[in-house]
Amino acid sequence: MTGPAVPFREIVLKVHSRCDLACDHCYVYEHADQSWRTRPKTISDHVIARTAQRLAEHAKTHALPSVSVILHGGEPLLAGPSRLRRVCEEFGSALSGIAALDLRIHTNGLQLSPRYLDLFDEFDVRVGISLDGDRTANDRHRRFADGRSSHPLVLKAVELLRQDRYRHLDLGLLCTVDIANDPHAVLDALVALDPPLIDFLLPHATWDEPPPRPDGSPTAYAEWLLAVFDRWQEEGRPVPVRLFSSVLSTLGGGPSLTESLGLAPTDLVVVETDGRLEQVDSLKSAYEGAAATGFDVFSHSFDDVAAHPGIRARQLGLAGVSETCRRCPVVRSCGGGLYTHRYSPANGFDNPSVYCADLEALVRGIQARTSAAGVSPAVADRDELVAEQHDLTRTLLAGLHDALDGRGGARWDEAWGLAGVLESCEEGAAGLDRVLAHPYTRTWLLDVMEGLHAARPEAVGHALRLASYVAAAAVRSGLDMEVAADYRDGRLFLPTVGELRLAEPGEAGRVRVRAAGEGFSVRREGEGERIVRRGAGSPDWLPVRHFTAGSAPGFALDDLDPYRDCFESPAAPRLGPKGAEAWAGAVGRAWELVEQAAPRQAADAATTLTTLTPLVTGRSARRPHGYGTVGLVMTGDTRKLARALLRGLRRAGLRALLDVTDLYALDGAWEYRLPWGRNAKVPFSGLLAETYERVGLSFLDPEFMDGVPEALDMMEGAAEPTVGGMRLLSSLRDEVGGVHGTSGMNTLMNAVGHELVR
Repeated sequence: MTGPAVPFREIVLKVHSRCDLACDHCYVYEHADQSWRTRPKTISDHVIARTAQRLAEHAKTHALPSVSVILHGGEPLLAGPSRLRRVCEEFGSALSGIAALDLRIHTNGLQLSPRYLDLFDEFDVRVGISLDGDRTANDRHRRFADGRSSHPLVLKAVELLRQDRYRHLDLGLLCTVDIANDPHAVLDALVALDPPLIDFLLPHATWDEPPPRPDGSPTAYAEWLLAVFDRWQEEGRPVPVRLFSSVLSTLGGGPSLTESLGLAPTDLVVVETDGRLEQVDSLKSAYEGAAATGFDVFSHSFDDVAAHPGIRARQLGLAGVSETCRRCPVVRSCGGGLYTHRYSPANGFDNPSVYCADLEALVRGIQARTSAAGVSPAVADRDELVAEQHDLTRTLLAGLHDALDGRGGARWDEAWGLAGVLESCEEGAAGLDRVLAHPYTRTWLLDVMEGLHAARPEAVGHALRLASYVAAAAVRSGLDMEVAADYRDGRLFLPTVGELRLAEPGEAGRVRVRAAGEGFSVRREGEGERIVRRGAGSPDWLPVRHFTAGSAPGFALDDLDPYRDCFESPAAPRLGPKGAEAWAGAVGRAWELVEQAAPRQAADAATTLTTLTPLVTGRSARRPHGYGTVGLVMTGDTRKLARALLRGLRRAGLRALLDVTDLYALDGAWEYRLPWGRNAKVPFSGLLAETYERVGLSFLDPEFMDGVPEALDMMEGAAEPTVGGMRLLSSLRDEVGGVHGTSGMNTLMNAVGHELVR
């Protein structure tokens, strides 16, 4: 095991080791480990003080912003109000000025009263209550030792916690699953209590003591939970359910929200009533002493126990699950299941969960039920992708404003204010939208943000280019607004508009820019006003040129923008008139070829592609840019240029998707051999990028389809793709089928086989 131990952010403090119920599914009293019999009933003042001191040391050492302390048992309320007050005061005092303290208590609720809740209100202790559903379901396991029902008293506690004066303390309900109960009745009973959260827990079991399966079904627990999920969906998800939210989060590329699922490392330690430090106490289900570490709060720090092999084994993420789990496509969501549930006497914890089939069926069932609703609209709709890209640029601009935090001074404030004026009218907003949607605006924003983060001295000066973007928007909108903008190296550059030479190279200054008829006026201090016509070039004025290609509405030929050098090949210098005409002509012929071979791709591109930039042969560092641009190295081979154009379109499209949605997670955890002739292994991201590109190119050159079906099979069976990623793979399948339908490439069908059409 390598790497530093993960610090503990959560401790479970056993304040009382006995209980007033006799639940037959309790891991503390009814399972393999019976160490509770030798422990003090109630935690002592000495253990409380020492534990608080240890936690404060740990939080300070690791600069933790907050820590959680969960009061637990047995039944923690049996410790009594005085003892619980002592806990709250001791931990609050120890952590004051070091870390925020999040206090919680998990209880069966039988002893809950206003006296306790007033105490919890004083110290902001939030309360979770265990309840297994309606009376029939709850009484199946949660009874008193003499067999009496606990249900009426638990409901009384829940109703007390729901009162307005205590509602802010409500953590929600914990429900242990029993497949003998009616899943709909259980959910309805819990939802009727209007909790802030429901947490369904699988009953603790191991391969040595597997869970009951009365009908023998290997997925009985998944079927029960999916019945709950369907009811929850039908009712509009009235209450958050942690188990379902966690699966949905991981399917979308996000984190797990519960210890029982996902690959997040454990950050929890248990302190028993005698001060012994233990691993998560569900391990008591495995065997006698499974949770023990040999450490205690008197002689050992939390860092000592964090380095314990048992703790470290649960901090390894993917490397900590069994080989079977590492090969499973749903491992990101299930995480191999709860560590306890993996135990067998033969292999220890190096097994899949005893609920393995259930977890896979649950994840796949939720994925199938929510795949369309859970996908970013950008994956399915080109207009949505453009809108989300535009929102991203605006978000970056707002983030830059916040990051400057006044460092831009009056010049930034003036430009920012004028941007707000433009936003206030329809013409101005349209002009500003057009400039912000320019692909290289994104490059400027990201460059400045990176510079500010790295504390580069020139970053604030680069941020002040905002005035040029605002001036360009004002010119494009035709509004009678004067904008002060900077010129550098003797030149004023207005993004999407053009470049004006105002002085000798090396000179810098400010000018006033105002829209004027078909162009704009520029005035330097002490000089007269100069009128520039946007569409007419001159030795001093270089406009951004535009050209048309095929049936597309037209593109900007941008060989001026200072941030255009963001492709794999270097940006070409400004083309002369004849060079620009030849370049546009060659691209036009390539575009017509793309329209013939891949009409759908051409039609999509015609609505999103705004800018083409000439490149020269060579290698350059690729930098981020916004959606809507392709860089091309000129060649006289029309087919080769068409291929480069298609390749650029595909790369830009996939990159734009990745900007706004998670298509995969855990990239790099597995490697895949490329199936098209190169003996190379790549991460999932590389396989997806090359497959996405090759599908597009296959419309023009069928040989690019070689290996694509195999690649799609690999990715659809992989663990990395999110719901959005699976949707994209499905669309690629459809697109592959479209090769035959839209282009009539019957020879391609014969070459790669009917397996392409599904």
